[in-house]
Amino acid sequence: MFKAKILFVGPNESGKTVLANFLSDTTENVGGEYRPTQGVRILEFESQPEGSSDKSCEVELWDCSGDFKFESCWPAIMKDSSGVVIIFNPDVPSHLKEIEMWHSMFISSQDLQDSQCLLIAHHKPGSGVEDRRLPLASHLSRLLLIHSNLEEEPEDVRQAFCRYLGNVVNAMSESREREEMSIIT
Repeated sequence: MFKAKILFVGPNESGKTVLANFLSDTTENVGGEYRPTQGVRILEFESQPEGSSDKSCEVELWDCSGDFKFESCWPAIMKDSSGVVIIFNPDVPSHLKEIEMWHSMFISSQDLQDSQCLLIAHHKPGSGVEDRRLPLASHLSRLLLIHSNLEEEPEDVRQAFCRYLGNVVNAMSESREREEMSIIT
């Protein structure tokens, strides 16, 4: 069984913790009050990656703070990560610019394949925004983008994450096979 370390990164107040709790079936009594993540939270659970030869996968979901005061911790957090999910609020114009920095810090610096990355435009309750085309930079438009709305279509978000997880597990499997072949030859 594969163990996938997935980083949830993005601007402050974009919905990383809400999505992490939902996908890991974790509940906290937050009462709707915003409480910023301090550093990182690690959630562990099993999931069925879609489109992967493996039946199930252990997931370590690292819910990372969007606060730059923790920037010195990011290299340690990135170590051995299998995939990166950038979460942002499409209703906040500055988030569209900020996600370019998150891409540079967490994806470009690790040479991850596009299939190991995911963008989630997280719509907060009551935002009333539909899935619209977002003005993304060219290097970001190559990545899979999903719109999440946990009020209206929660299972669509879970299914999209399982498809993404399948891509990550397949990339891990291919990497392992290449490594084994290099040892043999």
